[in-house]
Amino acid sequence: MHIQAITLFPEMFSALTQSGVTARALHKDLWQFEAINPRQFADNALGYVDDRPFGGGPGMIMMAPPLQAAIEAAQASCPQAQLVYMSPQGQPLTHNMVAKLAEKPGLTVVCGRYEGIDERVLEINDIEQISIGDFVVSGGELPAMMLMDAVIRLLPGALGDAQSALEDSFVNGLLDCPHYTRPVEFRGVGVPDILRGGNHGLIAQWRLIQSLSRTLARRPDLLASRVFTPEESRLLHAIKQEERDVP
Repeated sequence: MHIQAITLFPEMFSALTQSGVTARALHKDLWQFEAINPRQFADNALGYVDDRPFGGGPGMIMMAPPLQAAIEAAQASCPQAQLVYMSPQGQPLTHNMVAKLAEKPGLTVVCGRYEGIDERVLEINDIEQISIGDFVVSGGELPAMMLMDAVIRLLPGALGDAQSALEDSFVNGLLDCPHYTRPVEFRGVGVPDILRGGNHGLIAQWRLIQSLSRTLARRPDLLASRVFTPEESRLLHAIKQEERDVP
């Protein structure tokens, strides 16, 4: 997969190219990375790519000409890449969106700065806008890296155990269950006996109950549109009944 970042701060992406799962995947050639800096397309000697907004107001706006030139350079390098712009006004990022992006041959992420980018860049290009939450950060680089990390770990061969990705939160529409490892007891708190009993059927059911309980308590919105299996419906009904019975 060919991933490009259109960014004023290419050095920030060393966090992905030099560390962890994403770095190992890069060394295995599961993805390739290219950073394109709009400053190289600036029409002034100092490399300015921002200017004051029409109509007044605080802050600066990334100018359309150098940003559009950077996008076109990216498209020339990988014409099939999905073009996205990290923006708090975008659609909230979900696992399903990440999974679809992971199937693309390429991904080009536009990272804004200052008060944003010239709106005409969004109008001219078919850019999918993506948000990582209802808050604002200094630039699009950190959100872009979060998106890239989520996509890369779904590429075949990126994880040491592919099953790990299949058991993450949101993959099946539920939050993940709690996990434990050694020691058996830590500061007076032990590992649930069922996880040490060796009965894989009971362990699977316990984990499903925990996932349903956590999702109900923490993210009930995820349950509203979910299609449940008969077992899940039965267990969820029992969980709700037990909660009603608690004085």
